[in-house]
Parts: sequence; structure tokens; C-alpha cells
Amino acid sequence: MTKSKVILEDKVREEWIDYNGHMNDAEYVRVFSWGVDRFMKLVGIDDTFREEKNYTIFTMETHVCYLAEMSLNEQLEVHLKMIDYDAKRVHVFFELYGADGKRAATSEQMLMGIDQSTGKASPFPEDVFKQVEELAKNHTPDENPKEVGRVIGIKRKK
Repeated sequence: MTKSKVILEDKVREEWIDYNGHMNDAEYVRVFSWGVDRFMKLVGIDDTFREEKNYTIFTMETHVCYLAEMSLNEQLEVHLKMIDYDAKRVHVFFELYGADGKRAATSEQMLMGIDQSTGKASPFPEDVFKQVEELAKNHTPDENPKEVGRVIGIKRKK
């Protein structure tokens, strides 16, 4: 099985703790957003690139699953798995791990390359696309995690 790539290491900060005494749900999303920032850097889209090429990546859709509580000062890691990609889109899957390998949350996301001068979807520049291909080659799972493609709904008994 192809391994995920650790793209972020941090810890749960005091300001992230809510009235329930654990990491607030919005902070999980913040951490996954930082994961997108790290992904962009991995494929070559940093501040200089954005300014010079007028090109960036937008998050088009996201689905977060909360699996376990995270506590104050708990160490965390965000892992990246590549699910799919094409010339201008990337389907990524992030996993948030806490202490002792606890799988605390997942975030499935569709990212899209954007020409900032037009505000429209645009194919990845060649050097970025090569990096996307390389990540996919090394970090696409043999089987998708069970959370990929989930639908929210209440299951009714018949």
C-alpha cells in the first residue's frame, strides 16, 4: 500500500479549545486549510509563484469527518493522500492524527487551479502538473479510505 505523506506537524493551541474542553470543530478545518497551503508549496505554488504567474489553487468542495477529540497541547500531524487528479483539479484526502497515532479527523477536498487574472479555472502550469503527478505516483492509496465519497444523511429503518 502506498503511504500517505506527512505535510504538517503542530500542536493543539489554547485558543482552539472550546466550551466542551476540546479542539473546536472550526479549528480542525483551519488545520486542514493549512494542509492545503502545504500541498500548494509541495507542488511549487508559493508566494513568489502566485505573484509572478498570477496563478493559485482554490478549494472547491470539502467534507470533514470528526472521529476523535483533540486536547490542549496534543501533538498533531496532517497526512496527505492523493485520490485523483486531472489537468486542473486535484482530489485530495487529508487525515489528522493526534497522540499515539489516534486518527482524529479526515477532510476530503476538491482543489482547482485558478488563473487569478481571469478568476477562472485554468490548467496547472507544466512544472506544477509534474509535481502533482509525482505526488500521485507516490501517495495514492491502493484502496480509498472509507470516508471518501461519503454522503450525509439520516438512515431510516424500513
